[in-house]
Amino acid sequence: MLYFLLDYIQSGVRKGKPREIGGRKAVHPTPSKLGVWAGRLPKTNGYFFNLNIPAVVCLGYFFLIIFFPLSAKLVFSQELRPEEPKNEEAKEKEPAPEFMGEFFDAQVPAQNYYFVKSTVIVFGNRWGAAPRTLEEQEDSIWDQLLLSFEAFRRNVIVSQEEVGQGITKTLQEYKVDFDWKNNPEAYKKWVEEKSGESAELFGNQIRHLLQIEKLRQQVMDSINPEVTGQEAHQTFLDEHNSLSVEVVQFDAQKQAEEFYQKVRRGQKFWEKEKTNKPDIFKRPGFVSLIFLMELWKFPREAVYKMMRMKQGSVHPPAPIYKGYGVFLVLEKRLADELRYAKEKNSYYEKVRGRKKYEGLNVWFKGLKEQAKITIYEKKREEEK
Repeated sequence: MLYFLLDYIQSGVRKGKPREIGGRKAVHPTPSKLGVWAGRLPKTNGYFFNLNIPAVVCLGYFFLIIFFPLSAKLVFSQELRPEEPKNEEAKEKEPAPEFMGEFFDAQVPAQNYYFVKSTVIVFGNRWGAAPRTLEEQEDSIWDQLLLSFEAFRRNVIVSQEEVGQGITKTLQEYKVDFDWKNNPEAYKKWVEEKSGESAELFGNQIRHLLQIEKLRQQVMDSINPEVTGQEAHQTFLDEHNSLSVEVVQFDAQKQAEEFYQKVRRGQKFWEKEKTNKPDIFKRPGFVSLIFLMELWKFPREAVYKMMRMKQGSVHPPAPIYKGYGVFLVLEKRLADELRYAKEKNSYYEKVRGRKKYEGLNVWFKGLKEQAKITIYEKKREEEK
């Protein structure tokens, strides 16, 4: 029927005789002339042939009957479909970088970076304070990358047996109830639950950490510091002299000084302030001087001066771990010199070990300066 209607409509065309429009002969524009013709033709009924009106009406009904149900279905189905969110500013995702930075003029592959990052996330920083910020975590990652590279340059090798021993030691720390060598499925499950990683990756991380540890030990073994008798004896005194104090903490030195002067005018002021402001009064305990110096950051000069003061005496303001402190001497105990005579050699070794560790830190600081670490992401941010 459709074919018949179309044939009927076209029967009105004047074959071989173009229709005249406005006294001119109309021609059908070729593709090359479409730009010229657009919007410039005289107003007509829109066709270049005569129309057979009845046929057009019939054709309209035909399309209405045949295509309306289908078109309606499409329209309503689109209305029911949730509209997809538009994001005109969406950009193509940039490809992952192949290299993350460089040191010693050698580029650091991204896969190496992410491997070390996963190690730091699982094991933390084994040779320092645990990272508390993303910046500290990033520093730990690049420190380990550099140490791993230096171990490679020095051909530091970790055997499979050493890796196995490292895995055993780690599992013992967690007090697991299975033998990982005889029960690989239990080991695999434990690793996945603890770290979300594969057992193979976990073993490679152990190898990486052992390689760095062997490098560090190799550097420390190469350092042979001198130790004097005075240094050994001082270490003994730091450990065996004990002191108990009550300390009042202030943010500013001026505040601490004002408090100290008021206490000097009347000892009862200390107790009165302690009743009114108990939160600023602290007691570290009856502990060694090394504990007070390293954890509370009491100055060496201050703690040894307090060891010579009488019980109940008040020491003037001195800097501590946070701000300034004023100290009330509660109790003290002097080191037993006879004990030092028996343990002298062990204190020589303690001082030697501390100096080796200090030498290791100096070595690593020099290594970082020589490496000239460049982190590409940080460099891009600085260039913006």
